[in-house]
Amino acid sequence: MNDKKMSLEKKLKSQFGDLISNIVNQYGEITCEVTPENWQQICQQLRDDDQFSFEQLIDLCGIDYLTFGEAEWDTDGVSSTGFSRGISNKGPGRFSWEERETELIDKRFAVVVHLLSIKHNMRIRLKCFAPDTGVLAVPSLIKIWSVADWFEREAFDLFGIIFVGHPDLRRILTDYGFIGHPFRKDFPLIGNVEVRYDEEKGRVVYEPVSIEPRVTIPKTIRKDARYAENQEQLEGDS
Repeated sequence: MNDKKMSLEKKLKSQFGDLISNIVNQYGEITCEVTPENWQQICQQLRDDDQFSFEQLIDLCGIDYLTFGEAEWDTDGVSSTGFSRGISNKGPGRFSWEERETELIDKRFAVVVHLLSIKHNMRIRLKCFAPDTGVLAVPSLIKIWSVADWFEREAFDLFGIIFVGHPDLRRILTDYGFIGHPFRKDFPLIGNVEVRYDEEKGRVVYEPVSIEPRVTIPKTIRKDARYAENQEQLEGDS
């Protein structure tokens, strides 16, 4: 384990104690899990305390842990029918807007930030799970790192996470009238409406989706028995 990473881990435990729910040192990176009520306090100290000096927020994003760890394809014992069961599977996104099922689970949505200390040449990852009580809410970090502004707007737009205290929390990538949050795993891959320009009406119109949910079949190359038979026949003729 890198001495600098070990030193940082000890400092975090000494400084924050139980304020940090969990610290994981894996693959040379430190990840700290923080509860929403301690989110701003810990981030403020990580920026201002000289032993940390994480003065730069380099990334902030949302994560949906629904179906986390579940395999997309089970290729054991593939039969002559190929991957048909994969096509018919109603996995993440493979359903219509009407068929979607919003599932509430503990620790489903999280906000993740990556911080950089130029002074100490160190990086750290912080994770904060938004309690799923009907409204996903995490305190905004915009007053600590102003660069969090558009990052938080993006996480709100794509995942529906509310950043309490953000001065201008509105959609940034999708249309203002967009319904739902497209990076959630219970959002259909085909979307909920189709958008096109109607020349007769002279404006953009919204219509129901005209295609069925589908999934691309991965290309699988198998040995073709006909090739071996043809080779044997050619060798016999010669």
